[in-house]
Amino acid sequence: MDEPPERLARKPSWLITQLAVHVRRLVADGFTAAGARGYHYRILAALDEFGPASQAELGRRCRVDRSDVVAAVNELVEAGHVDRTPDPGHGRRNRVTLTAGGAAQLRRMDTRLDQVQDDLLEPLSAEDRETLTRLLGRVLARFEP
Repeated sequence: MDEPPERLARKPSWLITQLAVHVRRLVADGFTAAGARGYHYRILAALDEFGPASQAELGRRCRVDRSDVVAAVNELVEAGHVDRTPDPGHGRRNRVTLTAGGAAQLRRMDTRLDQVQDDLLEPLSAEDRETLTRLLGRVLARFEP
């Protein structure tokens, strides 16, 4: 097997970058099996946790570009997972609301994503998984607005 140079393999930044390639594929495959995409999960999860929101709010909260939010919401509306209606308090804004079908889809996606986490972190104990998650959250928080 072609091993990377040791000084490279000891760098957390390199390890995270290499792992991200595998994570993206695993997550995409899991969501595809549920008939969805990652943006769908972000939007459905935000609506489930925080309630109805404008598309702009969803973009900011989910860290998704405005045009990608519009495309994802269109797909979710077409699938019956969300409703999009004019916002009575703002004439040019739409409110997006989670439907019962969307809540069911979110549960299916949660199951797939939980399976991905288990596959990804299989070499780690439950305690190590919690520690890794906590540490990654601390590092990420430094860069969050």
